[in-house]
Amino acid sequence: MMRAEEARWRTGRFVKTLMKVLIFLPIVILVMGEVVLHLWNWLMPVLFHLPAVTFWQALGLLVLSWTLFGGLRGMGPRHRGFGRGGFRERLENMTPEEREKVREWVRNRCSPVGGAAADAQPKA
Repeated sequence: MMRAEEARWRTGRFVKTLMKVLIFLPIVILVMGEVVLHLWNWLMPVLFHLPAVTFWQALGLLVLSWTLFGGLRGMGPRHRGFGRGGFRERLENMTPEEREKVREWVRNRCSPVGGAAADAQPKA
């Protein structure tokens, strides 16, 4: 009996999520397209003597900018990179030798001017 209830609950949850996406996604796309349209048509013709754009061109610009500059970062699964503890977890799973290599790389790569990398250079 428990599996049937759980399956119904999951199906209901899926349907609710799907309905939210089907309702809100077109609204978000419409609003974002309109924002880009009005900002472009307000700024670009005056500043750079570029032509005004239509809604569909503005939407194309929005998609192009997301593609080029990595937009929609808040969407989808969270990436476990350097932020949010991902790097710390990876560091804990390394052997002491690997950890020391990473620390040395960070010291050499990220030291400020006059730091460890500058000290290694002979002074004239």
